[in-house]
Amino acid sequence: MQVKATAAASGVIPAQPVPTGLRPGARIHRAPILHALRLAYGLFKLRIGIVIGFTALGGVVVTPGPAPAAWRSAILVLAVIGAAAAAGGFNQYVERDLDRLMSRTRRRPFATGELPANRSFLWLLGTVLVLSVAAAAWAANALAAAYVFLGAFFYGVVYTVWLKRRTWWNIVIGGAAGSFAVLAGAAAVLPGAPAAAPALLAAVLFLWTPPHFWSLAIMCRDDYARAGVPMLPVVIGDARCARVILMHTVAVVVLSLLPLAYGMG
Repeated sequence: MQVKATAAASGVIPAQPVPTGLRPGARIHRAPILHALRLAYGLFKLRIGIVIGFTALGGVVVTPGPAPAAWRSAILVLAVIGAAAAAGGFNQYVERDLDRLMSRTRRRPFATGELPANRSFLWLLGTVLVLSVAAAAWAANALAAAYVFLGAFFYGVVYTVWLKRRTWWNIVIGGAAGSFAVLAGAAAVLPGAPAAAPALLAAVLFLWTPPHFWSLAIMCRDDYARAGVPMLPVVIGDARCARVILMHTVAVVVLSLLPLAYGMG
């Protein structure tokens, strides 16, 4: 105590010991990298995108026919993730004004101003989308690439730009975005009309999307009302929306059992 007081009085601050194994300044260099990774993970909605990539793999697995080489399937999954990331980043770019009004999204980088909303970001997204579609065409075929593009188009344009601010049908129609990933996987095995099993899985995903999102919308109802977004709970109230969710859930469960008729366990 006396040593610290003497050092403070003399204006000399003793050097702090450096922890073993940690170079001076190492934390300074690591923090921006970790922050950038966390920023990209949230900005491009990679948590959702990675899951969508695995649904494409599901389409590959359940489609009858010779499976593509493992490396081709891996590239297709990465292409789906890339296209989903481009659509997710575009969603945050377009909705930055809404995000500022909602407690759930107001810390997003465009909403806070941490990232400037300039056109260079749109060029980046366009490049990622083009490369992703091209990779799908190279690893699989043109039809699979078309499905990859449609998935991003439905989320980025149909849902985000055209429907979200206009109608409660936004997530119903926009929910088709995830289904295209399953169809892309199916097309990699069997170009043409999808077989029954992957078509059913795509339909399950299509019906699952609205009720899971409406459940979130009930929790964030005040946010959506404040932002003027016509999500179903805002339009018809929580109680009626809960009944709609229940009906959708029953339909999803019934539909999810139908692949049993096509050899799935």
